[in-house]
Amino acid sequence: MSVIKRDLLAAAGLFGENPPLYAFGQDFKSSKMNLHEYQAKALFRKYGIPVPAGRPASTPEEAVAAAEALGGAVWVVKAQVHAGGRGKAGGVKLAGDLETVRSAAAGMLGTRLATRQTGPEGLPIEKVYVECGSQIAREIYLSLTLNREKGRIALIASSAGGMEIEEVAEKTPEQILTTTVHPAAGLQPFQARQLAFGLGLAGEQIKQFQHIALALYRVYQDLDASLLEINPLIVTRSGALLALDAKFNIDANAVFRHPDLAALRDPSQEDPMERRASEHELNYVSLEGDIACMVNGAGLAMATMDLIKLHGGQPANFLDVGGGATSERVTHAFQLVLSNPKVRAILVNIFGGIVRCDMIADGVVNAVKNVGVKVPVVVRLEGTNAEKAREVLSGSGLTITPATDLTDAARKVVALAAGRAA
Repeated sequence: MSVIKRDLLAAAGLFGENPPLYAFGQDFKSSKMNLHEYQAKALFRKYGIPVPAGRPASTPEEAVAAAEALGGAVWVVKAQVHAGGRGKAGGVKLAGDLETVRSAAAGMLGTRLATRQTGPEGLPIEKVYVECGSQIAREIYLSLTLNREKGRIALIASSAGGMEIEEVAEKTPEQILTTTVHPAAGLQPFQARQLAFGLGLAGEQIKQFQHIALALYRVYQDLDASLLEINPLIVTRSGALLALDAKFNIDANAVFRHPDLAALRDPSQEDPMERRASEHELNYVSLEGDIACMVNGAGLAMATMDLIKLHGGQPANFLDVGGGATSERVTHAFQLVLSNPKVRAILVNIFGGIVRCDMIADGVVNAVKNVGVKVPVVVRLEGTNAEKAREVLSGSGLTITPATDLTDAARKVVALAAGRAA
């Protein structure tokens, strides 16, 4: 699960009773860096979390060699993409002989895997993970993430392992168990045991679960994770617990502290526009709508998205140009949002505190002239040198629609995107 959706947050008590509009109908991604399953499992091994033996492969021949080296009679070939739901999408294949390992790897490598989390465009498969088969008696869900409402880490478990947790949260929320961790005390053994009892584990399995939960917490703390997920955590026929899958999201703001983890980044799995934005110090997240937003400040950007949705529009992106926005950065921002073919209108909403509005206006005018903007542009500027900025825009000779306030701006851009008069 690359994004924890609103249904899961609500079921686990991680979201307030009145989530903002942008939380509905969109997966709003936090600043994070994802790891592949094989990378996450390598880290799990270092912390003593039991995982099946496995090896990554970039070619069918490497996949066969990996299976031979692992030994055994049954292997699982898994597509390595930053998304859940791989099995349902054909990205996980069981192989009972080496030729099947080869054909499974050949059928995945070089293609794109589309799951419910990736959308129809899918993600490229450049590696597969060949793993020894496991005898599964039972599947459990286990994860660690931040409870933003309480400001504490939450340990979440469910007896409905193997299923997408969003589906469990929607249909059977009573199957989701959760406990929060006091930051001074850390995760306590009794908390892990309470979840184990709730999951129906017994005897030695409770000790194993406690060990895995406490080790997972150490990984979370030591490596600045934002999400750790094992789905499923299996109970084998012999009664042992084993992490059959691994999701690992790292807080991108902390990656500088972990150069070894930064080296594991796979740009092929990232949104190309988000990657381009980061190169120009722009905070950008792709969304599904047709109204591009260019705003300074994350809070104002989210309020802008809320109002667009309130007035019947759909934001195409979250874009924060930052408090120190420059004319050059505004030009890059225009280039970025216009590279999205779905965009039918642009809303520029700037509050000039540190940044001067007239400088932003110069950037908007230069961008519209140089980039070749062919969609309506609505501009709302308030704050430092706002009057001068309006003079710059009105004297530019360009077709730029001014707005008096944020509500006026939202109404106008929604109308223009729909082909109506502002």
